[in-house]
Amino acid sequence: MKFVPMLCALALGAAAAAPAVASEEIIKKARCVACHAVDQKRVGPSYKDVAAKYKGQADAVAVLSAKVRHGGSGVWGQVPMTPNGPDKISDADLKAAIEWILKL
Repeated sequence: MKFVPMLCALALGAAAAAPAVASEEIIKKARCVACHAVDQKRVGPSYKDVAAKYKGQADAVAVLSAKVRHGGSGVWGQVPMTPNGPDKISDADLKAAIEWILKL
């Protein structure tokens, strides 16, 4: 009988981890990793640095979505980030990726 609760706990853990894995896969598929990494600066800031900068900001998902869509420079230095349209990453995938980043 102890097996069933343990199996349920494992299933819940896997379900909770699935969105994180899915979001990381989204980032890889959209080639964000060409300029960004989880915990080190590359061309752009690390995802952990982005999460720290926007921690507690209620509109962080909207602000970061706009930055990804329109590109820009000056927030993290003078190297510009190119715009990334819906042909590269869908709105739903972009939202999931940003939510994943903000939880780091």
